[in-house]
Amino acid sequence: MAWPRVRLVVTADDFGYCPRRDEGIVEAFLAGTVTSVSLLVNGATAESAAELARRHSIPTGLHANLSEGRPVGPAGHGTSSLLSPEGFFLGKMGFREAVAAGQVALSQVREELEAQLSRFRELLGRPPTHVDGHQHVHVLPGVCQVFAEVLQACGVRFTRLPLEGGIGRCAWLEAPARAFACTVECDARAAMDHFSRHGLRWTDAFVGLSTCGRYMTAHRVLGAVARALEDNPTGHTLSVELMTHPGYPSVPPAGGCGEGPDAFSCSWERLHELCVLTAPTLRARLAQDGVQLCALEDLESKRPEEGVS
Repeated sequence: MAWPRVRLVVTADDFGYCPRRDEGIVEAFLAGTVTSVSLLVNGATAESAAELARRHSIPTGLHANLSEGRPVGPAGHGTSSLLSPEGFFLGKMGFREAVAAGQVALSQVREELEAQLSRFRELLGRPPTHVDGHQHVHVLPGVCQVFAEVLQACGVRFTRLPLEGGIGRCAWLEAPARAFACTVECDARAAMDHFSRHGLRWTDAFVGLSTCGRYMTAHRVLGAVARALEDNPTGHTLSVELMTHPGYPSVPPAGGCGEGPDAFSCSWERLHELCVLTAPTLRARLAQDGVQLCALEDLESKRPEEGVS
């Protein structure tokens, strides 16, 4: 495969979700495949995960969470448009439906994001290397503008733009997964202007929607990277982020963000990702194709005024 020069950031999401998830993520980092992590500061093991990040010098960003578990900000002390009557976030689809219906107060989104950034600094003793969104909430209409404003005010430069080329051609995706991925892609495209205007940076390309959980194979990861590079110029080194979710399956009641671990976390799919990422096949193929693994903070990432292809 004749690729241009490629620098690949492999980010493991949901660090701090449960002890077994964290164990697998650290294993993938020490194996040299995962290059950065995104921490859930409202996760059940956020404190011990932060200690692991310090111990192993793992580049760590914030996995901003507005959809699962309990909040860390003022919303947790009273009624809030972000929460159910039971005091939990509204869920992956519930939050999206509330945003679409205009039922979410963006001022409360801002307060929660600021509180999570503050909690991150308490846990790590420094700002995050990057901030992305749990279940891609950071690219939702309205939310994306507040997200960009908060990151700019806090001096965070790097984020994730989950815009994966060719997602509609991934025939192996089941219909619900493909529909969700296409929705995320549409939201990301619309959020791009807000991110640019507030000085945020991201990689030249993104992959991971088509290789999540059971759908991940070394062949599909390589194919996703190849598709991501199709429309990018080849005159300079290109940066790509691969979103991953490795780990050992959660064992209830341990884990989660206040409600216990979800079905995906308890399934074999997390272990499957861990096995693909740490097996020699993927790393050998990446090296063969001249791909350099690196952390997001090591990149001269996309300048905001350049946009994306």
